[in-house]
Amino acid sequence: MTTGSAIRAEAEALQAVFTGAGAVPVDAPMLVSADTLLDLYGEDIRGRAFTTHDPDRGELMLRPDFTVPVVEMHMAQGAEPARYTYLGEVFRMQAAGSNRPTEYLQLGYEVFDRSAPLEADAEVFALMQRALSGLPTRAVTGDIGIILAAIEALSTTVARKAALRRHVWRPRRFRALLDRFTGASPAPQGRADYLAAADKRGLAALISQAGPAIGMRNTEELSDRLELLKAEAAAPAIDATEAEVLSELLLLKAPLPDACDALRNMAVDLPGLRQAAERFAVRVKALAAAGVDTETLPFEASYGRTQMEYYDGFVFGLLADQPGLPPLATGGRYDALTRQLGGGREIPAVGGVIRPELVHRLKGGAE
Repeated sequence: MTTGSAIRAEAEALQAVFTGAGAVPVDAPMLVSADTLLDLYGEDIRGRAFTTHDPDRGELMLRPDFTVPVVEMHMAQGAEPARYTYLGEVFRMQAAGSNRPTEYLQLGYEVFDRSAPLEADAEVFALMQRALSGLPTRAVTGDIGIILAAIEALSTTVARKAALRRHVWRPRRFRALLDRFTGASPAPQGRADYLAAADKRGLAALISQAGPAIGMRNTEELSDRLELLKAEAAAPAIDATEAEVLSELLLLKAPLPDACDALRNMAVDLPGLRQAAERFAVRVKALAAAGVDTETLPFEASYGRTQMEYYDGFVFGLLADQPGLPPLATGGRYDALTRQLGGGREIPAVGGVIRPELVHRLKGGAE
């Protein structure tokens, strides 16, 4: 048996775990609309995807994963609740010299169910853990939703909350914004100079002095931007206690029971976090009911912030106890994605994916 055949056989055996749990096998188009992915991820996706062009359909990308096309399929025609599994190739552009594969099999399990979302979180994680049982792995969990709830609970402007939410997945930029909003670091000097000059001479004079117009923004758009910058400069600093709670949250690493206690304590100083902390506690119980050992299961509040951009709730990874390997499995909740792709409809959704070739490798198979 060739290596490719052995990996596919491994993948099919793993998929049987999901079909045995009631998942319906589905496929997805290999080419997906570039516009859809660009709307979701911005221009950054071009550095990670292979693109092509069709005269009728416009710019297309080889699917970088299955989740987006499966969500589109479900939102267009799926019944509720629904459980799907899929197995096929995905394509990721890699940095030169990285030796990482640009094409590999992805196996997944997705749950669309509005009746018991916390139990669905537990179901997906427990099933992924069971599929990989016997392998040398360690688990880690996180919760992007806790961070988003803490941002929403801050006593600050709508614009500042939106900026922090937008950069949750860019930790360095997020930290720089939070420091600026708390007064720990000043605004960029160029911005301060621009505001001072606009106040002194007026926007029209600044534009005229700058020379011929370049780019697509008109004077009205520049004026609107100036007003936003003025409002930002005039806004009071975020309360120091609230900012400290958010900073502590981002650094939180503990087993689930200890993390649960820590979140409840944080909610004392940031009351808007209380509901999210209680949801976290209910999920811990759901995980235990699903057979997961929650006493030692690690929680890292910032887990997933650099590579899981469409997740907005519970996230997890099953990592190989072997240096240098990517995670064997990752997943999480992506309710917001169903809103973006649902054309006005939405449904709570959670899922996860496995890399079968890594499983094969851990079992001693050829690379």
